[in-house]
Amino acid sequence: ARAQTVRPITDAIAARERILIVADYDADGATACAVGMRALARMGADVRFLVPNRFEHGYGLTPEIVALAATLAPKLIVTVDNGIASVEGVAAAAARGIDVLVTDHHLPGEHLPSPALIVNPNQPGCVFPSKHLAGVGVMFYVLAATRALLRSRGRDEASLPNLAALLDLVALGTVADVVRLDHTNRILVDQGLRRIRAGKAHPGVAALFAVASRDATRATAADLGFVAGPRVNAAGRLADMAVGIRCLVTDDEREARALASELDRMNRDRRAIEATIEAEALADLDAIAADSSRLASVCVHRPGWHAGVVGIVASRLKDRAHRPAIVFAPGGDGELRGSGRSIAGFHLRDALDLVSKRAPGLILRFGGHAHAAGLSLRAPDFARFADAFEAVASEWLSPDDLLRRCETDGEPAAGELTLGLADRLSETVWGQGFPPPRFDTGFDVVGQRVVAERHTRLQLERDGERFDAILFRHADPLPGRIHAVFRPEVNRWQGSESLELVVEHWAPGAEP
Repeated sequence: ARAQTVRPITDAIAARERILIVADYDADGATACAVGMRALARMGADVRFLVPNRFEHGYGLTPEIVALAATLAPKLIVTVDNGIASVEGVAAAAARGIDVLVTDHHLPGEHLPSPALIVNPNQPGCVFPSKHLAGVGVMFYVLAATRALLRSRGRDEASLPNLAALLDLVALGTVADVVRLDHTNRILVDQGLRRIRAGKAHPGVAALFAVASRDATRATAADLGFVAGPRVNAAGRLADMAVGIRCLVTDDEREARALASELDRMNRDRRAIEATIEAEALADLDAIAADSSRLASVCVHRPGWHAGVVGIVASRLKDRAHRPAIVFAPGGDGELRGSGRSIAGFHLRDALDLVSKRAPGLILRFGGHAHAAGLSLRAPDFARFADAFEAVASEWLSPDDLLRRCETDGEPAAGELTLGLADRLSETVWGQGFPPPRFDTGFDVVGQRVVAERHTRLQLERDGERFDAILFRHADPLPGRIHAVFRPEVNRWQGSESLELVVEHWAPGAEP
């Protein structure tokens, strides 16, 4: 972000004019909003936030959200994790005399919103080296530019925030949004995790670890992605993301714990709803199994599904079928809202763009990036869209692309699989685009039992060495001999540590 881009923020601070952050309803949007609220307030801004309700308002800075924002009388709207597609919303704000600064990381469409200043590493002409920042990362750099401009205007250093203190929130949003962990993102996540482990997390982040019974002093990127992130996301999926944002903004530890407990309850409800929809979606997938070998995509819909969890279910279907998958649920006003996830080699947003060009008016709205995207349709158009999407997928994906591949770091030598190895691996930031090492070899299955009705704990043996292992989301019996792809991890339980192999894939016998 250049000085001229953030000048409206510093001007609003100087004039005590209200700044309104318009957030997105996922963990990335919530953390981006929280870092903006915290830093701008510390800089002396009159700052408020507004987050659309997924079920009432839909996504982004729409004209309806601008009308709601106008009741708060802002001089400047700052979007976080949204806005690059808000052409109508920005125009509506301008008509009301409200300036707009768009901070986003999603891919732009043919037309950029105007009049607006835009900070987005993926907009044409941007020279920022990292194109994979999450929305919270973009906002973090906007705040850094704002802080620098205030200093150049003579602000005392002591009156400005230490932005490094926000890195636990930046790390949470970055991992939760599953963006590629390039060099820049790994630095942001690593520094954020260091603060969490050192006991310097904000009260809301610390409370999210506490309600999940996780030790924050041993925080990993996986904890952000699978523990803290889903609990924040649950608010936006089932209710109002304002609950998640308030948890991340408060400095009151008691309030943070109460809000984190509410988020934890929402997350349990989300899991139950998700499990039901996933079972029904997999049944639909089984019903078309005869066609799945020739189909290059999966599109499913049932009238009773919940719009808040379709993205998670789409991810499960994508993994199961190894096809781009889009799951739809009713979105009100006779529309369907879909959320899609894609496989390597298939750019989901570009595919939706091509569908929209081939069939103008079929897709009402869409946006996203290569691996994840969202869209809206008229309910009667579902079958027509599924056919159009399949046509693009079958053109872009070869039979070879649809073959599932599993790359590993090979077979470990005898004695290499140790607790020490797992502990050293846990100290590195792994994630999207920078996966943790995984290995493959043959094992004898010498023990197995189902836990929590859906996972299997295993005892595996190889060349006289015995290992504890876990196979998630699988409760059927395994044969006596398997070839497994796995990650060595540290299992911490009641103060003790042990080596555990997390089995990701398996096949009967000695060969994968």
